[in-house]
Amino acid sequence: MKKADFPTYLTSFLTKYLPGQKNASPNTIASYAITFKLLFSFMEDKKSIKTDRIKLETFDQQLITEYLEWLETTRNCSISTRNQRLVAVHSFFRYVQKQSPENMERCQKILNVPYKKVPKTIVPYLMEDEMKLLLAQPDGKTKNSFRDKVLLSVLYDSAARVQELIDIKLNHIRIPAPAILTLHGKGNKVRQVPIMESTKQLLVAYLETFEYNQGVSKREHFLFTNQRNSPLSRWGISHIISKYAIPLQKTRRLNTDFPITAHIFRHSKSMHMLHAGVNLIYIRDFLGHVDCNTTEIYARASTEMKRKAIEALYVDILPEEKTPEWTADSDLMEFLNSISR
Repeated sequence: MKKADFPTYLTSFLTKYLPGQKNASPNTIASYAITFKLLFSFMEDKKSIKTDRIKLETFDQQLITEYLEWLETTRNCSISTRNQRLVAVHSFFRYVQKQSPENMERCQKILNVPYKKVPKTIVPYLMEDEMKLLLAQPDGKTKNSFRDKVLLSVLYDSAARVQELIDIKLNHIRIPAPAILTLHGKGNKVRQVPIMESTKQLLVAYLETFEYNQGVSKREHFLFTNQRNSPLSRWGISHIISKYAIPLQKTRRLNTDFPITAHIFRHSKSMHMLHAGVNLIYIRDFLGHVDCNTTEIYARASTEMKRKAIEALYVDILPEEKTPEWTADSDLMEFLNSISR
């Protein structure tokens, strides 16, 4: 019997292990597949190794390290993207060492390739009045404009990830009180989030004029579609957001120095909940985070909350009297004159 090698392991990893045992989402599997497509490109372009010649013994710690450096320097990938690619590589070689113990030493060396430290960045978000201004931009007077108005409101109110928004179907919406939206997140995790009254009323009006496709169950229709009645793509949602955000930024009515993306809506909702005093545990569940460590980035980023906390506890000990005019001090002036001569 022919001994299993790299193609066998990779095929089994992507088609059986990830969807079957790890319950990985299609997006995760696609991302892992892209990681290996890029790895093959690197090996062919930089190492002159044809794809059909790749074997398990081809891989070592040095090769993977050079691949990661290639991603950064040649493809101009960010450190976060580099680390995401390494996650896929590590996951694959953990799988291989379980299936092929004789390759454990090779796999362990690759698993020891470290992740690169990512510089801490400030979480970008819109303040409450800025988000209110953005949500008011679609006038709702046309079919597409009204769809956009509902889409932006649902995106903010639910703090949904962009793929979660794309995947919303009519059977994921509960209108009777309490109004609830069911989101299908990373790793096929499902969570329910409440929607506020204003968003609920927009959804009610939107569903009253919803156009159904023949041959598809009404409850299985996607909530937001394009002109071909297909689910909106990531690019489509990005285009809709930019259509209303960019004019505000150009006229400085929205005074921000970062691009407004779907994830900015998620960041903003999280920060606004924090400002309203919502417990971090509830925000974690609302966002679908696994633990509070991820959610804590919002607490660390909230300068408004820091300011209020300091104002509430800090006792100002600085003197209130008027600061003396130092130029009147003749000795000091003489000293400064002496060292400047």
